[in-house]
Amino acid sequence: MRVRFAGLELRNPVIAASGTFGYGVEFEDVVSLDRIGGLVTKGLSREPMDGNPAPRIIETASGMLNAIGLQNVGAEAFLDKKLPPLRKYPGCAVVANVFGYQVEDYVAVIEALNRADGIAAYEVNASCPNTTHGGQVFGTDMVQLATLVYAAKQAALRRAKPRPVLVKLSPNVTSIAEMALVAERAGADALSLVNTFLAMAIDAKTRRPRIANVTAGLSGPAIKPIALRMVYEASRAVKIPVIGLGGIVTAEDAVEFLLAGAAAVQVGTASYADPRAVERLAKGLEQWCAKHGVDKVASLTGALEIPLPK
Repeated sequence: MRVRFAGLELRNPVIAASGTFGYGVEFEDVVSLDRIGGLVTKGLSREPMDGNPAPRIIETASGMLNAIGLQNVGAEAFLDKKLPPLRKYPGCAVVANVFGYQVEDYVAVIEALNRADGIAAYEVNASCPNTTHGGQVFGTDMVQLATLVYAAKQAALRRAKPRPVLVKLSPNVTSIAEMALVAERAGADALSLVNTFLAMAIDAKTRRPRIANVTAGLSGPAIKPIALRMVYEASRAVKIPVIGLGGIVTAEDAVEFLLAGAAAVQVGTASYADPRAVERLAKGLEQWCAKHGVDKVASLTGALEIPLPK
């Protein structure tokens, strides 16, 4: 069940996704962290953030809308309070998700995290609005994405033992393959895709938005077919590994993402319905491989068979 990519080695390819698993320590009494491949922390910023006003999360048909607003304790509090307990689980790769509203913010967070042990990699959230350039999302503009990824990679390289940089791409683009190439050329070691899709919900009776922020990110099974297609397109466009996420609930869902080209998968919204989803999926994937005669789970990556036209 072990997989290797971007300098990382995971006991299995199932990772808890950012924003759905707290900082990891909140789940240690519910999930056996030594049975999953890894976890991605909530997004970390330079300073603590309260996030958006409520209501900021609602259930939708086959999914969920959220506009949490990247609420977090800040990089320093994470290092002081959240990271130390995770060192009890050396086999669970801790990936720190970082974000900001200017390139300098990302760099400052990575430099702060560089000081600590116990972090396996960084995941750069490229779906944040760049306040320096009028609020345009980093991940939807090629130049801004390249600038961000390059700066984040250089910051990571300033550590004595550099950590790999994963880039979490926005799906709200015309061509995910083009954006994947931009991130690769700027220095990304791997890609995480996809993030949530921009969406909204309206209460017909009150004629008001159901989310205080008006728009929000759609996740869950509703987005799986689109996420799967994007993983397939991105993995064929780049040489670096791709981590797939978007609506994964069952072991077979995970297998589909691996076949489409993913080296590993992240489980997010499923943890809201079942807090033990990530551990259940790790076990389920192992059972699926045994049942179907798959000796090495890594052999599934990119093994999609497309019939030739007659």
